[in-house]
Amino acid sequence: MMLHTRFVAGSLLAVAMSFGTGTAHAGYQTYFGEDLNNSELEPLKTTPKSDQARASFLSRMGKVGTETFEKQETGVAAPLKLSFPGSAGALTATLSGGQGKVGFVDSGKTNGVGRYSVPSPTTNKFWDVAAGTGAASTFDVAFDRKIAAFGFYGVDIGDFGGQLELLLYADNVNPVGQLLIANTQGEDGSTGGSVLFFGLIAEQESDLFKRVRFQMTNLSEFDVDVFAFDNFTIAERGQVDPPGPVPEPGTLALLAMALLALAKTSRRTAS
Repeated sequence: MMLHTRFVAGSLLAVAMSFGTGTAHAGYQTYFGEDLNNSELEPLKTTPKSDQARASFLSRMGKVGTETFEKQETGVAAPLKLSFPGSAGALTATLSGGQGKVGFVDSGKTNGVGRYSVPSPTTNKFWDVAAGTGAASTFDVAFDRKIAAFGFYGVDIGDFGGQLELLLYADNVNPVGQLLIANTQGEDGSTGGSVLFFGLIAEQESDLFKRVRFQMTNLSEFDVDVFAFDNFTIAERGQVDPPGPVPEPGTLALLAMALLALAKTSRRTAS
């Protein structure tokens, strides 16, 4: 009984000291889910992990819009203009670089090399784009004003060993964040057709950003990989709910002391 009590107290103390860490990273709250596939010919029929990450991301927001690409003209190349409802009129963005274009596949199918629209049973179009490590092979999403949140689905990412990375800029040149996405890194197409969702929310004014650059790591300087991106969501700071309260360090210390006192009382009672 004493050993059990000591174990419980230690576990509760660890929980108390780690409370509030969540998925905050480099000034941003991040949301990630990935559903693996190993087929470039058969799309995933469901994407529960990715969808759950997206639902958590959207739960922080008020009225926002999502670019599904369904109304974009098939085959239109970069630069591509996007429009979203903002807190003070329309918020616009431009996709550029990476030799991107609007792709199309029949519902429930891939384009033969792992890329398709999400959710594939009801949609057809997506942003079809290549990205690598060299400056000439990255691609950007640039906004007409600073924003606080950005989320998207990615399809067929990492099937040849690359890892997706986002660089955030306050303007055209000044970086404010760098986020490495934990996509599974396959080999020779081994994770073809996999789907992920990634979203990020800036919690401070200083972390707001006006441009996002997509690039891949673990590829040679001259290598590129091609992906599908779908359901881009953008929000200004005024459209994002504030984060829940996080206990101050003093509060955590008091909680830890209370748990230790409870453990001592339990040991005396047991003996």
